[in-house]
Amino acid sequence: MIKIDISRILDFIPQSEIKVLEPQVKDAILKLENGSGAGNDFIGWMNLASKTDSGLIDAIEDTAKVLRENCEVVIVAGIGGSYLGSRAVIEALSNSFSQSVLDGKNPQILFAGHNISEDYLFELAEYIRNKKFGIINISKSGTTTETALAFRLLKKQCEDQRGKEMARKVIVAITDAKRGAARICADKEGYRSFIIPDNVGGRFSVLTPVGLLPIAVAGFDIRHLLKGAADMETLTTSSTPFEDNPSAQYAAARNALYRSGKKIEILANYQPKLHYLSEWWKQLYGESEGKDGKGIFPASVDLSTDLHSMGQWIQEGERTIFETVISVDKVKHSVLVPSDDENLDGLNFLAGKHVDEVNKMAELGTQLAHVDGGVPNIRITVPELNEYWIGQLIYMFEKGCGISGYVLGVNPFNQPGVEAYKKNMFALLNKPGYEEESKKILSRINK
Repeated sequence: MIKIDISRILDFIPQSEIKVLEPQVKDAILKLENGSGAGNDFIGWMNLASKTDSGLIDAIEDTAKVLRENCEVVIVAGIGGSYLGSRAVIEALSNSFSQSVLDGKNPQILFAGHNISEDYLFELAEYIRNKKFGIINISKSGTTTETALAFRLLKKQCEDQRGKEMARKVIVAITDAKRGAARICADKEGYRSFIIPDNVGGRFSVLTPVGLLPIAVAGFDIRHLLKGAADMETLTTSSTPFEDNPSAQYAAARNALYRSGKKIEILANYQPKLHYLSEWWKQLYGESEGKDGKGIFPASVDLSTDLHSMGQWIQEGERTIFETVISVDKVKHSVLVPSDDENLDGLNFLAGKHVDEVNKMAELGTQLAHVDGGVPNIRITVPELNEYWIGQLIYMFEKGCGISGYVLGVNPFNQPGVEAYKKNMFALLNKPGYEEESKKILSRINK
């Protein structure tokens, strides 16, 4: 199973400060299991992996096959949890330079609806011009500005470029079961559709059709992904001893560090394929814990790349940080460092070694240097990057997030703060119904 090592935080906080949190962690797990905690109407993610209906998986795989057979490119339109989970998994498992390396038949997966950039949307439209493309539109309401704007443009281009009949075949909606603009549109146009469960929030939705369909379209095995998550689900229940539960250990360690003054957590990886896993993790923890004036600030670095940009700050900056390192044991490929007769770069001492051995020593050396520099380190070891282990990692982080939020004393399943910018944006754009807000904002601007 995925392993967690907290031994390199014990020079900064005693084991007793972690142990003292054990009752709170156990209580948090029980609240998640019996639904007695804050936000309990959004804990449907808890058993997705073990209880997803086989008929739903069949339907997702059938729809993915239709898209693969009829599309060179599939665009996932969504923002936040509606795209980060699938992007994290797809990029973790894909060839770094070609998503279609598996069998040459899988479409390229692109993403839209996660920004409001005119240049991005123009360049996307130009790129897919004359290509056979499809769309997966992911939105609970269908009115989220970024996603709705992108889908409006993409839908028109798809119909103009491929015809209404084919567009109906290659546009899929993932939305509410009964309500909202996206549901009305899907029913009216006759799109295939899947439901976003009411009891699963966006940042926890990667194991619903929100994440599973794009992942399946990319050619990856969603059954193995779910199996990995299901096995981690079993390992992180209240029946597992505290010291054997990776989610419990992670939640306790990070809360103990937070209480000692470590306010920033940096998620570090030494595998560039995990960049978007870090982006997904940042939303998961930032949106779940950052409220009521509390919360660890989630940041991330790709190492060893960022050692040449952020390394100085991590090594010697303000000591309010700790690191969580994701370490991947086994890589997919073999590359040996060659010998060179002239040895101008001085690297012959590495000749005959695997590049991954060099990377692993960079990881260990950096970890030791950062600990010496006053940065506590948590280490999470993943055996290799495949569907099963990524499924485990996703669930471990999700469960750890729920536990950690309750220990912190916040509702980890709401996000009241994200509405503030929307109200101001709508008022500035003169959206109907926002006339009073518009007057107030213009008054502030003109002062």
